Amino acid sequence: MKFFSGFSLKNDVHFFAPFIKESDYTVCGFSYGAIKAFESLKKALLEGKRVDTLQLFSPAFFQSKDEKFKRLQLMAYRKNEEAYLRQFINACFLPYERRKVEQSITVLEELEELLYYEWKKEELLQLREAGVVIEVYLGAKDHIVDADAAKEFFQEVATVTYIKDGNHFLLTE
Repeated sequence: MKFFSGFSLKNDVHFFAPFIKESDYTVCGFSYGAIKAFESLKKALLEGKRVDTLQLFSPAFFQSKDEKFKRLQLMAYRKNEEAYLRQFINACFLPYERRKVEQSITVLEELEELLYYEWKKEELLQLREAGVVIEVYLGAKDHIVDADAAKEFFQEVATVTYIKDGNHFLLTE
């Protein structure tokens, strides 16, 4: 199993242990890491490698957000990276108490990539037609992504698990 961490995070796989399919042929990622997992899977398949399952945990889905929202996020990051990341991590845990996480070095280009990434249904459908099982996990109380818009988008191409009380980390308490 190959796991990709969320934006500004590292070693966050333990939050998703109850959902992860332990297999050498599974690729999964959380939030920004979901984008990286998807892109990695496409590359692996082109190289002839076997991948059976793609698991996307709270995938970074901002294509339902307008340009103003994205510009404000980038402006806040540029103005004070430390304050932005602190607020971002806090929001990931809402409406519940923040837990300890390990942070990684971030760069503006990663935030730009996650805000402007365009999930393409035709690419997801091609993966599914190639035999890859796609699973998407979303928390209804997510304060980072629009879980309802993501659910609507992904339900046509994946099995979507919608956790009623789940936050961005899919935690329910």
